[in-house]
Amino acid sequence: MLRIHNSLTRSKEVFVPLEPGKVRMYVCGMTVYDWCHVGHARVLVVFDMVQRWLRASGYRVTYVRNVTDIDDKIIRRAVENGETIASLTGRFIAAMHEDADALGVQRPDHEPRATQFVPQMLGLIDLLEKKGLAYRTDDGDVDYAVRRFPGYGRLSGKSLDDLRAGERVGVDDDKRDPLDFVLWKAAKPDEPEEARWESPYGYGRPGWHIECSAMSTSLLGRTIDIHGGGADLQFPHHENEIAQSEGALGCTFVRYWMHNGFVRVDDEKMSKSLGNFFTIREVLEKYDAEVLRLFILRAHYRSPLNHSDAHLDDARLALLRLYGALGAMRDEDDDAPIDWSDPWAARFRDAMNDDFNTPVALAVLFELAAEVNRTRAPALERLLRALGGILGLLQRDPAEVRQGGLRGRAAQRADTLDDAAIEARIAQRTDAKKAKRYADADRIRDELAAQGVVLEDSAAGTTWRRS
Repeated sequence: MLRIHNSLTRSKEVFVPLEPGKVRMYVCGMTVYDWCHVGHARVLVVFDMVQRWLRASGYRVTYVRNVTDIDDKIIRRAVENGETIASLTGRFIAAMHEDADALGVQRPDHEPRATQFVPQMLGLIDLLEKKGLAYRTDDGDVDYAVRRFPGYGRLSGKSLDDLRAGERVGVDDDKRDPLDFVLWKAAKPDEPEEARWESPYGYGRPGWHIECSAMSTSLLGRTIDIHGGGADLQFPHHENEIAQSEGALGCTFVRYWMHNGFVRVDDEKMSKSLGNFFTIREVLEKYDAEVLRLFILRAHYRSPLNHSDAHLDDARLALLRLYGALGAMRDEDDDAPIDWSDPWAARFRDAMNDDFNTPVALAVLFELAAEVNRTRAPALERLLRALGGILGLLQRDPAEVRQGGLRGRAAQRADTLDDAAIEARIAQRTDAKKAKRYADADRIRDELAAQGVVLEDSAAGTTWRRS
């Protein structure tokens, strides 16, 4: 019996979907104006794990993960780059897919873009205005009247009297209350034409919060089973989604709210605004993507995740231990259904049913791997691979994994450079330094470093090693 920690009730509850056997699940996706970082990787991997377990448990899942392809940051970046919004977002959507595919993240059933659902957003705003929950401002915006929605703050545990303007809540002279938030933004003269839509309120574009209300209710219905996202979205984004959706439609919006914990670096949340983030691509230069996936799943999804090379190094060795128990490629017997009465499988199932407790589930896999090494029983080996597959792990050729050592892209590229090619590049760098073309010399060093070749200069000359 699956139990989920519901952020709304702050307790672990038995999962009972709205419709027996079916799960409607929505997860807030990326705002596509830059590369995805490790915090995004955690959202991608965590909710991929959730939907995989739901399907393995026999549910028919409809999984929606949206893309925000219009907002202030996107417009600003496109203008700075001198490119269209569509060009910018298209490039980073493709990059997001590459990163997600590398991490073994299965594509959602629907991946709506905000720009595709503007009419649905306007429909919700119209309902809110008719119910007295939205009002037009003098500058052409449409704002949500927070104090008119009973129960605002239930998800975040914040009371209206305790909330103050500032931080994530901005003060605007046209707002009736500092807590009110924008549903529709009037177009500004200096914004590109592609950043505006015609509406009953004049030309403009949707606010950020209304996007998810429109996309989730349009694709999954007025009430959905699971809504997920990072803990940073709990307030105000998800709080505002509840106010919008339930205010407009008059019914429960979400039955179970799930939030994954932060990725932390030096005890601070990893984020672009703090400048302490690592992109997925940067990490994959040093570490295999499956190592990063295991690193994420070794922590419970609601717990903080401390990012460091030491923890990734440990995850790499741990994954190699698991692959070390697998002696051969997959065969036709690997596709047989899992016998959940098997004690190993039952322990794994119990862990996953306990609020997706992947640390305990992985502990079962490591114990099973030790048993496989001791007995070399083919049935246990197949079970290890099958249970690992539910977590998106252990699906590669074990021999190739052991030979490659689960290294990152830089090390893999370094293998394509033979010693003679490296020596030739070092000679070119030496000539550049002698000619005082230091920029060229630095570029050669950086290019070799990106391919996993480390140069060490001394009075005796330059030596090199593969990282």
